[in-house]
Amino acid sequence: MKKILVVLLVLVLALGMFGCGGNAEEPKNEDETAATIGLIVSTLNNPFFVDLKDGAQAKADEMGAKLIVLDSQDDSAAELSNMEDLITRGVDLILINPTDSEAVGSAVAAANEAGIPVITLDRSANTGDVVCHIASDNVAGGKLAGEFIIDKLEGKGNVVELEGVPGASAAIDRGQGFNEAIKESDIKVVAKQTANFNRAEGLSVMENILQSQPEIDAVFAHNDEMALGALEAIKASKKDIMVVGFDATDDAVAAVKAGDMAATVQQLPKEIGAAGVEAAMKVIAGEKVDKSIPVDLSLVTE
Repeated sequence: MKKILVVLLVLVLALGMFGCGGNAEEPKNEDETAATIGLIVSTLNNPFFVDLKDGAQAKADEMGAKLIVLDSQDDSAAELSNMEDLITRGVDLILINPTDSEAVGSAVAAANEAGIPVITLDRSANTGDVVCHIASDNVAGGKLAGEFIIDKLEGKGNVVELEGVPGASAAIDRGQGFNEAIKESDIKVVAKQTANFNRAEGLSVMENILQSQPEIDAVFAHNDEMALGALEAIKASKKDIMVVGFDATDDAVAAVKAGDMAATVQQLPKEIGAAGVEAAMKVIAGEKVDKSIPVDLSLVTE
């Protein structure tokens, strides 16, 4: 009787294991079935690009995609290394915010060779095969800033232009729009120098310019970080100089509301990031997307 009971118990256990899926296919992990998107950001030391990353992450979470974010720290060599890392990981698509529009060509070419689609965000790539580019119209934004300064200075005066990272399409386009706007006026650019989109550099560059240029009426900075740095230098000099920035970061908008900065051109970095993920998911699904996807901008004033 004991032997019979033991045999029956063994059979029941075996059937139970089979019924629970002994030979059935194991359920797949959600992360294994979700689309995987790589996001390479030029620098996460800039709040604008932190917002861009946050917008992309929120949209990826909403759409059930896995997002891998890598920071290039404004270094083209690190950018290429990040691209190679994502290629090795076998991501489905790569979103990239280039450090330099020319230098990024090598990174884009590496993704092209690996057969991984690429979408550029905020800054374009001069070479390589890119599915689409998502950004605000930086030329139009530069014109907005120029027209605002013309209006406030009544068409004449001395202006300093703080430029972004040399070679970055955003810096080139913003400068182009600004200079196109003021060329028909009597406004003169008395100093033009890069501060690499960096607040600390904006401060030091502006300090030097204040020593060499006695008459300055306004500053146009290609981004808010440089504008806020320049503002610190101007406050220390006790001079009354109008400052206009670009990006409408939280710090800059607060400075405008406080009356310290005159204006900032508002981009929507979270929308750029979100639009990037939306476009990525369409491309991964085999759908077509527009070659260029614009994101609105406007001028924020007191």
